[in-house]
Amino acid sequence: MPAQPAPAGSPRPIRPRGALVIEIEGVTKLYHMGSETIHALRGVSLKIHRNEYLAIMGPSGSGKSTLMNMLGCLDTPTAGLYEFTGKNVAHMDDNELAAIRNQEIGFVFQTFNLLPRSTALHNVELPLIYAGMPRHARLERARAALDHVGLANRMDHRPNELSGGQRQRVAIARALVNRPSIILADEPTGNLDTRTGEEIMALFEDLYEQGNTLIVVTHEEDIARHARRIVRLRDGLIETDG
Repeated sequence: MPAQPAPAGSPRPIRPRGALVIEIEGVTKLYHMGSETIHALRGVSLKIHRNEYLAIMGPSGSGKSTLMNMLGCLDTPTAGLYEFTGKNVAHMDDNELAAIRNQEIGFVFQTFNLLPRSTALHNVELPLIYAGMPRHARLERARAALDHVGLANRMDHRPNELSGGQRQRVAIARALVNRPSIILADEPTGNLDTRTGEEIMALFEDLYEQGNTLIVVTHEEDIARHARRIVRLRDGLIETDG
């Protein structure tokens, strides 16, 4: 069962940090739009360890989406160092970056990104198909992931037969199915009502307590407060980290 939210004012338990997963040092990112140069990141440095629960916050234009894309190996720095589990991302080719995205990072998106005509089970097993896992093994793994998020009785349902919260649970199961190093969630409650959003954050709490590494990108203070560490960005720089 998902963990229940802690009573107001009570401290949330913090798990011991594990090995270093992500290290970025002096990372900058420039975008050219016609004659204009956009400085999305201006020398950002950040270390993230296993078993951390981190929220990245910032107003529009602060650089949080750029940083999220960087952490998820969806984009590469203009300058600076990015190491994922000790390996320099700048030295990786497209196949190596794709392998990290498929095997090491579980993505959870605001819009769920589910295949509308496929069952929950098939949506969850997709990363394992790309990874080349045999059918019997991947179906067993996908069923276990759906059971883990409380959807054992919804495996054969398509997205339009599920509520918004259930769709997000399917997306979380898909993110978990490859047993990634980190789960990267972009505004995971953005399309959900308040009650359903709290249910999803309680599930994230449960995942954290089981030893998963979580990075949540959000603009909502109440969502960020579920994390154990909040990194605030402004104008492409880390304003606070605590």
